[in-house]
Amino acid sequence: MKKIKYLSIDIETKSGTDLSKSGVYRYTEDPEFEIMLFGYSVNGSEVSVIDTACGEKIPEEVLEAIVDEFVTKWAYNATFERVCLSAWLRKNRPDLFFSYGILADSVGNYLNPVSWRCSMIWAAYIGLPLSLEGVGTVLKLQNQKMAEGKALIKYFSMPCKPTKVNNGRKWNLPCHAPDKWEIFKTYNKRDVEVEMSIQKVLAKFPVPDFVWEEYHLSEEINDRGIQLDLQMVEQAILLDAKSRDVLSTEMQKLTKLENPNSVVQLKQWLSDHGMEVESLDKKAVKELLKTAPPELAKALELRQQLARSSVKKYIAMRNSVCADGRCRGMFQFYGANRTGRWSGRLIQLQNLPQNHISDLSSARGLVKAGDYGMLRLLYEDVPDTLSQLIRTAFIPKAGYKFIVSDFSAIEARVIAHLAGETWRTEVFRKNGDIYCASASAMFGVPVEKHGVNGHLRQKGKIAELALGYGGSVGALKAMGALDIGLQEEELQPLVNAWRSSNPNIVTFWWDVDDAVKTAIRERTITETHNIRFQYQSAMLFIQLPSGRRLAYVKPKIGENKYGGESVTYEGVGGTKKWERIESYGPKFVENIVQAISRDILSYAMRTLSHCFIVGHIHDELIIEASMGVNLQAICEQMGRVPPWLSGALLRADGYETEWYKKD
Repeated sequence: MKKIKYLSIDIETKSGTDLSKSGVYRYTEDPEFEIMLFGYSVNGSEVSVIDTACGEKIPEEVLEAIVDEFVTKWAYNATFERVCLSAWLRKNRPDLFFSYGILADSVGNYLNPVSWRCSMIWAAYIGLPLSLEGVGTVLKLQNQKMAEGKALIKYFSMPCKPTKVNNGRKWNLPCHAPDKWEIFKTYNKRDVEVEMSIQKVLAKFPVPDFVWEEYHLSEEINDRGIQLDLQMVEQAILLDAKSRDVLSTEMQKLTKLENPNSVVQLKQWLSDHGMEVESLDKKAVKELLKTAPPELAKALELRQQLARSSVKKYIAMRNSVCADGRCRGMFQFYGANRTGRWSGRLIQLQNLPQNHISDLSSARGLVKAGDYGMLRLLYEDVPDTLSQLIRTAFIPKAGYKFIVSDFSAIEARVIAHLAGETWRTEVFRKNGDIYCASASAMFGVPVEKHGVNGHLRQKGKIAELALGYGGSVGALKAMGALDIGLQEEELQPLVNAWRSSNPNIVTFWWDVDDAVKTAIRERTITETHNIRFQYQSAMLFIQLPSGRRLAYVKPKIGENKYGGESVTYEGVGGTKKWERIESYGPKFVENIVQAISRDILSYAMRTLSHCFIVGHIHDELIIEASMGVNLQAICEQMGRVPPWLSGALLRADGYETEWYKKD
């Protein structure tokens, strides 16, 4: 065999653990986990399939290449192959496996990601779908992923139900369906071929080395995982079940409904009692409670509590936790390919309820003790209390603390810097309150939080949150402007005032709009505000100050619903399907600002990579630190301005905690 420079790999596995619920790290810890098929290509040659389920051996030189950090390994969703092969090597070839972590770190059970490349990440970088099937379809590859795969995976890779017909077996083996097994081997081979075809098509759009370095750091964070307080998790699940039983009994006693959880039945009951309702969702119930008579209000409150899904996060924790008590694989690199931000997986750290309970420690203690009676006595709404405590189930390992540090108003700072909105920059320079300053600029009067004209701060806040990317009256409503007491007739003047006080940001929107359209129309390169726009090979690329590029597939100039000119491109839209998406200057600015904010976070992660980063959420880092690590030093390091964004003003603040929370 020629010297191996790179491998393309795809594997088929089996495990008694549900991959979709557990994630790959927990999946591989199942005692029945095995690699059944190992498809590979050496240096782009013909694909071979090793049938390990039937006793075939992976060639020794291939195994040595897998552990060799100087040999590049390619796979689609490479995390899966890397983690599975790590588990397989530890079990079957411990003589070859070695850890890349230090003793104090918790990444030790996995192959070093530094020599791995992921064609899914490459596809995402170019604005393509995350699924192999989706990429193959969009690129119109000659060889497509085989549709039979899902059924074959269900048949061979998952346990089957023991029946008389199958003689009570738990697994379908190759001998039980030889024809299917041969198709499965073909499927495995085809996946490698499709992955290699994708790489050939995308070769003209390489991923920069520094983005691969970001990917490797992201994988390291996933390998490290984050510790869970399992006693709290289990007690929270039990308390939620107890709470649901109690609430259902109370609801049944009050309404006499056969199924107290039925929305249809409750709507009818409310109607019978003089209250017609169209919806019983969270927002609707909140409104109904404002005018409901006592008996109906009680039913609505019970409905509110029964509808909470707080326990789902705790169940996700139980499902995904590894044997050492840590949950791994929670961050999908480039999960949001319009900006390159990470997306959440499994427990979804990006989507956790906030905590407003003043004495979190006491509430947490009651949950760990399983004291339902005292919990309800002191906090009344048990589901809401459990929901607010979800964050606190994440804990540092023994002898360590969490340092949580986040950027202050990162997007507001970035857009002010790019647009040259100097009054805003001055606010940040003085560590001022941007909401007060915005209200002051809009209304021409001084505004102080809890002070003079303090009532205007809320208007400044909602304007800041809703209007920075071209939002208008609809955006204010979506942000809850009417819910906080603003009147309909106040909204358009609020939009006008914000835009008048931020003329450079408004100019930035339309400069970007013009640059995008010119680049597409003339198939050329344009530049504005240190952002470069390039039309290349039926793609629009937006190059950010960091050097990273955002990609938009097959952009066109078209006509919007108002008869004006607009830009459309292909991507995964709101329907989760590949479709043509309409955009314009302010929306592109939103992508740009959020992408640069993401790059700033990534820069901070790399400068702090010597620390044990265990989590990150948009503008925040969670670090598992020894007791001697200085909080201020971490915040100062995180707040350093990247060299490619010289002149920007950044600030990071943080706190130390014995469990994760929103400070």
